Amino acid sequence: MSPLSRPSRFRRIGLCVATGALAAVTAAAPALAADPSPTDHRDHAATAAPASDELSASALQREHEARQDAQAQNQAQNQAKPQAPKRTYKGRVIAKPNLLLRDRPTRSSKVVGSVKYGTVVNIFCKTTGDNVDGNNRWYLLTDGTWAWGSARYIENIGAAPRYC
Repeated sequence: MSPLSRPSRFRRIGLCVATGALAAVTAAAPALAADPSPTDHRDHAATAAPASDELSASALQREHEARQDAQAQNQAQNQAKPQAPKRTYKGRVIAKPNLLLRDRPTRSSKVVGSVKYGTVVNIFCKTTGDNVDGNNRWYLLTDGTWAWGSARYIENIGAAPRYC
C-alpha cells in the first residue's frame, strides 16, 4: 500500500472529530427548533457585550418574525394546548422636542427616524450600548420601523423590558 492511499493518523483523528461534531449538531437541532420561546439572558448580557451585528434592528426583526412564524405553526398543530399571553412593554418618550431613533444602540450610528415628546412606544427588548447621560441602556422599538432609542429618554410604563 502506498503512503498516499493510506490516511494519516491526524487526518483520521480530524475526521472523527468532525463526524462527532456533526452528529452532535444534528442531534441537538430538533430540540433547539422545538423551543422557540425567548430565554432570559441577564447573566449572559452582564458578562459580555454582544457583537454589533447581533444588535442590528433588522436582524432582530427577522429573528422575531421567524419565531412568530414558528409559534403560529406550533399553535396550528397543537390548538388544544393553551399558550401563555405574550408580554408587551411600553414606554413614553421624555426627550424634548423628539427622540432620535438609530439603526444600532450607539450614538454614532445612522439616524433612521424620530419620535415626538410624550408619544407612547412599544418596546421589544433592551440591551447595553453607548452611555447617554449616565445611562447605557437602549430599547428596541417596534413602532413602524424597528429602531433603537436611548432608554435615558424613554420612561417605562409598567414592567421593564427583557434583555435581547
